[in-house]
This record gives sequence, structure tokens and C-alpha cells, in this order.
Amino acid sequence: MRPATLPVRPRTGRLLVLATVFVCAACGLVYELELLALASYLIGDSVTQASVVLSVMVFAMGVGSLLAKRLRGAPAAGFIAVEAALALVGGMSATALYASFAWLGESRPALVAFSLTIGVLIGAEIPLLMTLIQRIRRQDAGGAVADLFAADYVGALVGGLAFPFLLLPLLGQLTGAMLTGMVNAAAGGALVLWLFRRDLSRRTCWLLMAANVTVLAVLASAAVLAEDFERVARNAVYGGEVRVAVQTGLQELVVTGPASGSPRSLDLYLDGRLRVSGYDEYRYHEALVHPAMQGPHATVLVLGGGDGLAAREVLRYRDVEAVTVVELDPGVVRLARTDPMLSALNGRAYADPRVRVSNSDAFRFLRDPRAHGRYDVIVSDLPDPGITPSTKLYSQEFYGLAARALRPGGRIAVHAGSPSVRPRTYWTVEATLSAAGLRTVPYTAGGRLSGFPAGPDRTPGRAEASPQDWGFVLAAPGHTPELRVGPEASLRSLTTPALRAAAHDTARLRIRNLPPSTLPHPRYR
Repeated sequence: MRPATLPVRPRTGRLLVLATVFVCAACGLVYELELLALASYLIGDSVTQASVVLSVMVFAMGVGSLLAKRLRGAPAAGFIAVEAALALVGGMSATALYASFAWLGESRPALVAFSLTIGVLIGAEIPLLMTLIQRIRRQDAGGAVADLFAADYVGALVGGLAFPFLLLPLLGQLTGAMLTGMVNAAAGGALVLWLFRRDLSRRTCWLLMAANVTVLAVLASAAVLAEDFERVARNAVYGGEVRVAVQTGLQELVVTGPASGSPRSLDLYLDGRLRVSGYDEYRYHEALVHPAMQGPHATVLVLGGGDGLAAREVLRYRDVEAVTVVELDPGVVRLARTDPMLSALNGRAYADPRVRVSNSDAFRFLRDPRAHGRYDVIVSDLPDPGITPSTKLYSQEFYGLAARALRPGGRIAVHAGSPSVRPRTYWTVEATLSAAGLRTVPYTAGGRLSGFPAGPDRTPGRAEASPQDWGFVLAAPGHTPELRVGPEASLRSLTTPALRAAAHDTARLRIRNLPPSTLPHPRYR
């Protein structure tokens, strides 16, 4: 193979090729992380989605490497064509995946198709770049491969760090992917159209330049229209008036409901999952909080519950002296303080001087005894146990730390999922509490009007598969003298083997609403 005629010295040309490898690797990893993040957000079950994306993409990279052998005769033209296609497909992948979910109701086929296509194009890069760098200066294959992979891995590191800490919080998923595609197209086009331009005929050069400019124009136009697209797509996804859509550093917060309507019309979604429905949230929060308050309750710890609704129920007891809310995402607390409907729904709990907020991970908070005192009541208002990222907050170690933070006679109330729809998950939570050395009283609350679907595709707007109940477990250390879920004839618990079997089979057991006389003042309506 004859050496390339370059406009710069070979050493400089080689460094430019390695710099392009660095940029392309960073862009490729961003595309991969975009697909992983959006798939977990839209479909749920992050472990499954990560396995699908990674396995399909790695397989496709091998296919792409084999297909690139056909392009080695014209490596410069082949490389710029691959980069233009990768920039367009990768840059628009998040938008296409979101559109598929919003209007077709199914995004798995699109996820697999984009993972396969992006993987093939990424796999074709290294063989072509290997050929180009050898055309600059012949060197042993081992040394060339080591240089290319070193630049590739460092670029992947930068892309992997840039996605969660820069692109996602500042630009969001869609615009971040489009900007990445523009950088990808510019890097590939600049390398070939300047450094290797003498390898191309005039006609080929103009065609490739036109293709690259077209890709850049499409991505730039899409980035300008991304906000309008997201607004329309959100309305299609959430099926209502989207009033607030905020991307924090941890998740997307969406609030729906008419701006002038009642707080009961509010719905709060966290990363696409319904967290609060104004129509029935009081049933959930009353059943979660009040059984644990039937005893000493001067100091209360609320784990999760950044929306302020569990704190609202705690503050109904006038003899409560201090409430600590541990919420990982400060954006949720900020929304609960400032959004008129949500702050009305939570009774402006955060304006109460007895409430203190700690923006930290609940596990880490409990693990450091210097960061907290001891509590009479701990309310675990955490994400559903069926969601993979929250599993450590339902572990035996976590409950052991919570028990250590209790005062003598203290109680823990845990949201444990729906026993009628996910009985295995529910009873696993109860068994884990028992394994941590706590006595338990499992119980359920009925009257649920909304919720995420029962299957793995937990998407808004599919309420036909939603559970009709909530499951809870009241727990306390063994030395606690009395443990029951509420006043006689007001609550029914799943404490005997017969009742547990009935809950497994028919889910007939429900908690009746606490009578108004048991509350210090009327509940919110």
C-alpha cells in the first residue's frame, strides 16, 4: 500500500488520526449510554435493557468489523461515509426511540434496531482507521493496534463521564444525542476531507462533503426543534396537560394536570413512572403513616417522600417535635416547595419549622450514625421494590441500619408493593424485615385508582393492568411491647397463615380508611 500524500508531517497526521479515534470513541459511548438511559426510562427494568443493548451492540460491532473489510480499498471514503451514517443514526436514535414509544406504544423493536445499527457502524471504525494510520507511516501491527485502542479507551472514558455529568443535566437526552452526532460528523469529515483529501477524486470529495453537510444540517435543525418535539411527545405519552417537565441530575420530573384545577387532578411522574396521583394519594399516605404513629412519635424520619405528602400526614399529630425527610434528589423537594398545586397537596409541609430536609442517599444516611439521631418512627416512602435501582433500599442490611436508628418502642412503616399483583416481591420484603430481626405486621390498603402497569412495561397511560391495592409492612424490634396496624375494627392485617394465603390467592383483604376521629384534624381532600 503506497503512503498517503498529506498536507502535514507524518507525525502530525498520525496524531490527528488518534485524536479522531478519541472523539469517535467518546461519541460512540454516548450513543450507547443514551440508549441505555432512555430504554430504562421508557421500558423499565434497567438490568434487562442494559443486557439487551450491550449484547446486541457488541455482537453488531463484530459484524461491522467484518463488513469493513470490503471498504479497505477506499478507506478514506469508507470512513467518512461510516461516520456520517453513525452521526445521523446515533444523533437521532433517542428521538426516534421516544417517538416510537409515544405514538406506537412500543419501543423495544426500535431499541434493538438502533443498537444493532449503531454497533455495526462503530465496529467498522477501527479496521478503517487502522488502514488509514498505516498509510501515514508503516509500523508493526501490534504497535498500531495498541495506539488505536489506547485512544479509543480514553475517548470512551471521557464520553462515559460527559454523559451523566454534562450532556444529560445541561442538554437532556434528545438534544445531547444530537449535539454528539454533530461533533461525530464534524470530526470524521474534517479528518478525511482535509488530511486525506488527495485520496479522493474531485467528484467523490464533493459528494462526501455534501453528505456531511446534510447530516450536520439535519441534526442542527432537529436540535432547534427538540423542545417542541418533546412537548408534543410528552403530551402523547402522559395523556394530559404537562405543566412541568424538569430534568434534574438524577431523573426527569413531570407534573400533569390543569394549572387552574384542583390539586386532586395532579399527577407526578418520576422518570416516566407515576409517583403521585392526586385522586388517591391520601389513601396511600394515610395507610403508610398512621399505623406507625400509634405509639411514641415525637421524632419521625421519612425516607424518600420528597413530595412532602408523607410529611403532611406526620404533621397532623400536633405533638410531633421534629421530622427529617431524606430525599436523594433536591429537585423533587424544590418542586414540592414551589409548585402551587403540589405544595397545596402536601399542605405546605416544608414551610413547617419542624421539618428538616437531608439531600442524601437513604442507605448512606442511615449508615452514618453521626449524621442523624434516633427516631420514634421511621417511614420508608421509597420507590417501588420492583424497580431495580431501589433494591438496596429493601435489603436486610438496610433494615438493620433502620432498626439501629430507632428509639426503644420505635416502629418502621415500609411501602412494599402490591401483594395482589406482585405477591412474591411483597412477601420478600416482609421476610427481609423479619430476617433483620424485626417483628412484622403486613397489611394492605385498597381503593387504588391509579398506578403503573403490572408488567415490565411500566408506562403511563396503561392503567388497565394497574394494581388495585398498596402493600405495607409495619415492623418493630422484638422488645417493642405492642405492634398493631390501627384501632380495632378499623384495619385488617395479614398476620395469620390463612390470611396470608388468602392474600396470595385472591387479594381480598383491604384496610378500611381510618375514621376521622382517629386523626388530630381533618385529612386533606
